[in-house]
Amino acid sequence: MKETILSGWREDRPIVKSSKPLATGEGVIDESAFNTIEVDKVFDAIDHASTTIGQAVLYRSLTQPLDILDEIKAKQEAVEELHINSALKQAVDNVLQTAASHEKNFYLLLFGEFLGTFGTAREEYEIEGYGYLQYKRGVRFMLELVEQIQDIETPHSAYLNTLFDKIKAFADSRAYSLMQGPVYISESGIQSRQERRGSFSPAIIFKPNFFKPLLITLFFGAIWALAHFFPTDMFNVSVEAIPTASIFFVPLLLIYFPIVGGFDRDSCIIPLRNEFKKSSDVAETLDALGQLDELLSFIKLADTFGTSMVLPQLVEADHHRINLVDARNPVLGNQNYAYIGNDFVLEDDKLVLITGPNSGGKTAFCKTVTQIQLLAQIGCYVPAQSATLTVADRIFYQVSEVSHLNDGEGRFGTELKRTKDIFLATSPKSLVVLDELSEGTTFEEKMESSSNVLHGFYRKGNSTILITHNHQLVDNFVRQGTGLPLQVEFANDAPTYKLIPGISRVSHADRVAKKIGFSKEDIDNYLADSQWQ
Repeated sequence: MKETILSGWREDRPIVKSSKPLATGEGVIDESAFNTIEVDKVFDAIDHASTTIGQAVLYRSLTQPLDILDEIKAKQEAVEELHINSALKQAVDNVLQTAASHEKNFYLLLFGEFLGTFGTAREEYEIEGYGYLQYKRGVRFMLELVEQIQDIETPHSAYLNTLFDKIKAFADSRAYSLMQGPVYISESGIQSRQERRGSFSPAIIFKPNFFKPLLITLFFGAIWALAHFFPTDMFNVSVEAIPTASIFFVPLLLIYFPIVGGFDRDSCIIPLRNEFKKSSDVAETLDALGQLDELLSFIKLADTFGTSMVLPQLVEADHHRINLVDARNPVLGNQNYAYIGNDFVLEDDKLVLITGPNSGGKTAFCKTVTQIQLLAQIGCYVPAQSATLTVADRIFYQVSEVSHLNDGEGRFGTELKRTKDIFLATSPKSLVVLDELSEGTTFEEKMESSSNVLHGFYRKGNSTILITHNHQLVDNFVRQGTGLPLQVEFANDAPTYKLIPGISRVSHADRVAKKIGFSKEDIDNYLADSQWQ
């Protein structure tokens, strides 16, 4: 089970990007794949959540995507119900807008720093006074959330129903009862109204304000006793007695406020907020709110992306399969009507070999495939005319890494270690992208090592996509009938960003060099114009 968002925030303030990918072999993506696929950019491109908790849930989904088919389908069904049922969608959106307006009050209660009686808040997470106002505003956020969800019609989809039930169930929790009040401070600790039933032990009733009827009654009772047993002019109601009475009352008031406020803050508000931070019921309720926001953000993404987006059809298979029509990159294609889409089919073929000159779109296409696979596995729409795929138990994307000075292996060894880790963690249901192989060695060794690695992945049965300039390597696999060759298309010496069948045998290195101003002619001109003759 995934860690709740609040538990990840327990010692810190709310951070949207607090979740981390799991270690290699433990989750769908690891840290290296996370960085190479540019999941942070994917999040920034698709994020339409209204609340902080919604953004944090969406980010967690991207860092730790689902790998169970039924769970993903359940999210898709919830998205479809919200999309079809406009009244339900509007009701949920109203809940989210209210939550977005008030959730900071709750986070300030949980994480704020108390400044004391005369402190003035200058930072976002500072609390003035003794925290009465912040306590009332903070707990009201949670109480209103439950009230609003209770007033909405019961959804039909199982996933939505579960989220509604989690929020409604909060009303039966100890945390909810404490928030609703009154709160009792007894020798047994903090107790709710339900916990006090049948108890006759003495307790202090905490209410978040300075007005304490019993305490004030005792205060004036003490004054009456003083006036009755020790009569003086200061208790006579006369103009002459006012200065004397002021001398008596003002110090009492100056003592009353810090004693009462300090006690409520230190013995009630701070212990209560610490309990709320640690409460699994509070954490689960916040998560459910964030998950509702995540679902609605998927719909808002589809409405604003600018081109066709679909919920992919998820299928069962013995090994990974994917079939995309007019697939567009979720980051680069967002609101970009000129973006060139591509079809891609990887079903019975297990190995695709992509060749082509630099800046032709090879890497962008492979990121498109992996990012679409990732979006599919969080239950989101994907940018394509149609998409059919299986659930990948692992998504890996390897790029050449610069060796570390202390690893003692050099570039080739550093890369090979990563390839080995990927190989051992994959299964036939995995999706693997390899951007070049066996860098940092001779051509002959590169051919042999690359062939061994690719044959290993092919025999394992997962989907493997190789980006390479090594057309000789591709030729070998095509002759053996174990590789599907694709190349990026060029027309009039410029990339069309379309993938077509075949093997590219030109590098266009001179075109790239001229583009950045470092061709042979540029070098000659530089030397001719300088002192280096």
